[in-house]
Amino acid sequence: MKQFISINDVADPKVLIEQAMLLKADPFAHQHLGKNKTLGLLFFNSSLRTRLSTQKAAQNLGMNVMVLNVTEDSWQIEFEDGAIMNAGTAEHITEAAGVISQYCDIIGVRTFAGLKNFEEDYSESVINKFITYATVPIISLESATLHPLQSLADAITIEEHSSKAKPNVVLTWAPHPRALPQAVGNSFAQWMNQLDVNLTITHPQGYALASGFTGNAKVTTNQDEALAQADFVYAKNWSAVEDYGKILSTDSKWMITPEKMALTNNAKFMHCLPVRRNVVVADAVIDSPNSLVLQQANNRVYSAQAVLKQMLEWNN
Repeated sequence: MKQFISINDVADPKVLIEQAMLLKADPFAHQHLGKNKTLGLLFFNSSLRTRLSTQKAAQNLGMNVMVLNVTEDSWQIEFEDGAIMNAGTAEHITEAAGVISQYCDIIGVRTFAGLKNFEEDYSESVINKFITYATVPIISLESATLHPLQSLADAITIEEHSSKAKPNVVLTWAPHPRALPQAVGNSFAQWMNQLDVNLTITHPQGYALASGFTGNAKVTTNQDEALAQADFVYAKNWSAVEDYGKILSTDSKWMITPEKMALTNNAKFMHCLPVRRNVVVADAVIDSPNSLVLQQANNRVYSAQAVLKQMLEWNN
């Protein structure tokens, strides 16, 4: 695997899921692959699970890890080609990516949507500039529009906990006090469309995901209808796409409650974390035996490890 930006970089998602599960059973079996190799992790925004799980995944493979909080620990990077750098930015992506490539064998980059300009965010300018100017493989730790490591972990979790060959999976919008990107929703829909599940996406009016991400999913604005017979319920907020970055609704009726879960087929509850308790989901749901949020977080290690393993094998 030369790079990992989306599911489109994966030759066979089912094989990658199987490899992750094998790594989970024996995490240290391939430490020879990472010996004398270095992973650089660049964070343009905050992280807990992504940072720690990717570090642990790399260490399981025998790699050294360097972490840089770009907005705090380094010169500010200019991404515009031909820029006259007489203002705030001190280093251009051309040199930054070139230098980091000399220090690292793989570079992980985490960026975040600005939620002000649709075209700018959906062009994925930051991560694409790293791909252009770096000379080593790039792994997305989340970008403006996608979060593939999270979605791979979600797919692993569903595979582990499904009791039927083709489960009914529901991605439901949930209220949130802040405007959030569509990255998790976009990415989850992409991955589920490549796997053997029945996917339904439900959201209020005005919250349709961007064209091209929903695929063959059933889409409805009737949450109760969507939840009927669901085997997995994945709750996540995202801001509007058409009225880009805006909060159009904070309707608490979309919160996942025990009453909502009672409509399902004894469904498992999923969320990528962090989660606003009693805003996105009621305590009684997230603390219930059917909650898989901690299992999802644990699988973040093995999703990253499976991707890094394929990258190291490709490089060797």
